[in-house]
Amino acid sequence: MKYNFIRPILLIATALLVKSLVTNLCMVFGMQPESAESIGFIAMIIAALIVYTRIAKKRRQ
Repeated sequence: MKYNFIRPILLIATALLVKSLVTNLCMVFGMQPESAESIGFIAMIIAALIVYTRIAKKRRQ
């Protein structure tokens, strides 16, 4: 059984990209940096869970 290195890299890249995008978008709309970071972190967790469930679902099939 060989290990696929692309899946974890894709998961991490997606999570960090979503966090950066949401944080910057919140700050553009005038939110405080601490609050924007918190919302970005929550969005990162949600994005990581969505990507992980899609990867796991494809692996089962």
